[in-house]
Amino acid sequence: MQDGMIRALGMMSGTSLDGVDAALIETDGERIAGLGASAYRAYDPAEAELLHDALGRWPGETGVAEAAELSVRAHAALAAEFPQAQVIGYHGQTLAHDPGGRGTHQAGSGAALARLTRRRVVWDFRTEDVRQGGQGAPLAPFFHWALADWARRNGALSEAPVVFLNLGGVGNLTWVDPEAKGPLDGCLAFDTGPANAPINDLMRARGLGGHDEGGRLAAAGNADPDIVAKFLRHPYFARRPPKSLDRDAFARLGHDVAALSDRDAAATLVAALAGSVAAGLAHLPAMPGRVLVCGGGRHNGAIMQALAQALPCAVDPVEAVGLDGDMLEAQAFGWLAVRVLRGLPTSGPRTTGAPGPVCGGRISTPLRAG
Repeated sequence: MQDGMIRALGMMSGTSLDGVDAALIETDGERIAGLGASAYRAYDPAEAELLHDALGRWPGETGVAEAAELSVRAHAALAAEFPQAQVIGYHGQTLAHDPGGRGTHQAGSGAALARLTRRRVVWDFRTEDVRQGGQGAPLAPFFHWALADWARRNGALSEAPVVFLNLGGVGNLTWVDPEAKGPLDGCLAFDTGPANAPINDLMRARGLGGHDEGGRLAAAGNADPDIVAKFLRHPYFARRPPKSLDRDAFARLGHDVAALSDRDAAATLVAALAGSVAAGLAHLPAMPGRVLVCGGGRHNGAIMQALAQALPCAVDPVEAVGLDGDMLEAQAFGWLAVRVLRGLPTSGPRTTGAPGPVCGGRISTPLRAG
């Protein structure tokens, strides 16, 4: 391992509620020296249902303690597969996000995870940003800047600027100028709109499974243009970034497609997703030369085709530049954990809207035996 580098395990459980991702990264919190092994632990149907039932709830409310316990237990089991990690970056499970209101709530105690894993855990990444007036999301943008730097150093990326588009439960993008001096100046980021969450909720509600495998259902349907147009008239899309969303901020969209057939409802949700990303690109300082898609949404062929048709630039999965799109968010929280250990900013005005650079996150150390 290079001098000054730390081997961190990043762990992420997103709003799509499918499971826990874990990935090793070697970094000093600025440059990436290496991207290591990764693993995934799926939530079984009962676990996913428990977490789903707790969405929108705050500490002390029904089901939250059980969701927190499940999160810690699942993460600890997966962390045991990575004994070489020197620190763990633990995101926790977002149940509610209301910046400017009640705050932000990620269920799961990093202190409990530190005791179970007997390693340092950096966690609660969003609270400090919200406390200082930021949106608390998205938090991966500074990491995206480091990834663009890594890809350019490895000869895999030549376009500048470039956009990383993460399609989890909610979509978010990072506009990256890798030629800038650092991430504070070289990033602009915001949530674009709902992504996989409405599609997954549709499939679950209609007894069709947890997600639209490969986008086959949506590809067989026809989008309702009136519903999409109504969706895109929402004032959120005209609001200038930075800005962020709760998973269920557009719950009305699910009601609007309720009368459509399964395939047409799925196609309409995909068209809404692509339209929201196109609306987001209009807010960027310059049009990107390329959009690199990460997160589960890039496995949906209907989504990727809709994006290619809606956006005025090349659209590729991040694998095209040698990255693992399933593990980018997990890697991000490993990288952010090291930044917190070093006291470096994890967010700033151009990513979350905080008034200045913010170093979020808490550090928990396992209790010594005896």
